[in-house]
Amino acid sequence: MPKVTAIRCIRTRANGTWTIVKVLTDQPGLYGIGSASDHYHNTTVIHLIEQSLGPRLIGREAGHIEDIWQSTYTSGYWRNGSLLNTALAAIDVALWDIKGKEAGMPLYQLLGGPCRAAVPCYAHAVGEDLPSLEEDVRRYVEEGWPVIRCQLGPYGGGGFLDPAVARRPKNAWPSSQVFDDEAYLENIPAMFAYLRDKLGFGVKLTHDVHEHLRPQVAVTLAKLLEPYRLFFLEDALSPEQIAYFRLIRQQCTTPQAMGELFVNPHEWLPLIQERLIDFIRCRISKVGGITQAQKIAHLCEWFGVHTAWQEGGDNDPVNLAAAMHLDLASWNFGIQEENHFRPEELEVFPGHPVLERGYLYANDAPGLGVDLDEDKAAKLLDPEKASRIFYMAEDRRADGTVVRP
Repeated sequence: MPKVTAIRCIRTRANGTWTIVKVLTDQPGLYGIGSASDHYHNTTVIHLIEQSLGPRLIGREAGHIEDIWQSTYTSGYWRNGSLLNTALAAIDVALWDIKGKEAGMPLYQLLGGPCRAAVPCYAHAVGEDLPSLEEDVRRYVEEGWPVIRCQLGPYGGGGFLDPAVARRPKNAWPSSQVFDDEAYLENIPAMFAYLRDKLGFGVKLTHDVHEHLRPQVAVTLAKLLEPYRLFFLEDALSPEQIAYFRLIRQQCTTPQAMGELFVNPHEWLPLIQERLIDFIRCRISKVGGITQAQKIAHLCEWFGVHTAWQEGGDNDPVNLAAAMHLDLASWNFGIQEENHFRPEELEVFPGHPVLERGYLYANDAPGLGVDLDEDKAAKLLDPEKASRIFYMAEDRRADGTVVRP
């Protein structure tokens, strides 16, 4: 059985927010890759892997995935943090990649074999007004996408007011826009009324609240959207307010998807056990990798909850590949978030998943089926852009209070 000899971090993408971890073994040419990408704390995760987690794994059996996961999980005593989970996930996925290469099997075969021919994904339709949103939805319908997410502009779109018309204090802090819960509550149901009138009910639609609402308003929104039969309503509540899902479930049947910000089992366990959500939306790298995500998927199966792993936006092709393999092998898979990459980005990852007309396709290569071209990865990195520090958007209400994403 191969043993771990080195763990390396390779930073790439123009802005430097992708980090690919390469786990090397004592068998010539045998290595695995995983993703440690974190858009906001990229260099912190790299330091964690290179200075803390990586050295303790040198000399260990690469095939002891569960033992490595468990011992790494508790190696710093405190656990279930997003950065530790990201670092752990990168190593975990790389070890699964090695295991698949050893077996000569694609990872989805190693996880139990495929439950479906390909992975259906949902598209991200957006418009600054209703006609432009309708046009974007129709574009995805014509392309064959099975499910389409609908947003008015950015996250919180439909709830933003011009500061000049918002009721702000006389000493208001500078702000280009103001978020208003009641405006959102008015505009988003009107958005779906418009889309259903124009498109009918044959198109499966979703919407992402992105945790912007006060809990009571989120409950009301879910009730108001019930007539429009969404495929799901995503992240209606922040992780701090998940108890309100009980009120949503008691008062309406709008399907709920939740978990993009989850990192701790105590966040998802009550929602699954009490059947308060319909789709689990964790990002695989933020819960600790394939080892943990597959356990979540199996748990969800017995409570009627589907998986919808969050792999869009700032994520990379390696994380998307990990999600795809789980999607193929999980009976209770629901839908996969799509992600689009520029051609020069995909060239860095030969064997990457292929997205066509709303479906994601794996190849038959062993392991993840994805490799890393380190020369192209280095050339893709722009040192000037990579020096920038990223923060989450700072949306605020009229009085200046920060809106939690």
